[in-house]
Amino acid sequence: MRIAIATDHGGFSLKETVIESICAAGHEVLDFGTDSPESVDYPDIVEKAGRAIQNGEAERGVFLCGSGIGVAIAANKMKGLYAAICHNTYAAAQGVEHDGMNVLCLGARVIGPEIVKKVVPAFLGAKFIGKEPGQERHARRVEKVKKIERE
Repeated sequence: MRIAIATDHGGFSLKETVIESICAAGHEVLDFGTDSPESVDYPDIVEKAGRAIQNGEAERGVFLCGSGIGVAIAANKMKGLYAAICHNTYAAAQGVEHDGMNVLCLGARVIGPEIVKKVVPAFLGAKFIGKEPGQERHARRVEKVKKIERE
């Protein structure tokens, strides 16, 4: 998969660890910045990476800021982006499997590199299960979310 990376200055400290984790899992990184710890506005960075997901240039994204909250809010304003802050492997995998999450949001001031090395692969290795026999309820729920988005 191609994975869009977006980070503001608050998330910059974990950027390389995230990139290494994505590459180690066998995926390609599309880097939308930032490239330094100098202050930038997270909505600008998220929008660039989010557009890559919307247009099919990337299949998923990992967005970082200090808390993960700002990038999650901005990402969820974009049609077709389903973002959540996940600082553990259970949430990172289940967000994809049950809820169709396609953007993992991380707070670099909340977690450290060792957690990133576990959470990012859990997110990337998960697949949506809503089309599997007996799991249709997840597809039904995700469709209801998409209906809200359309309205």
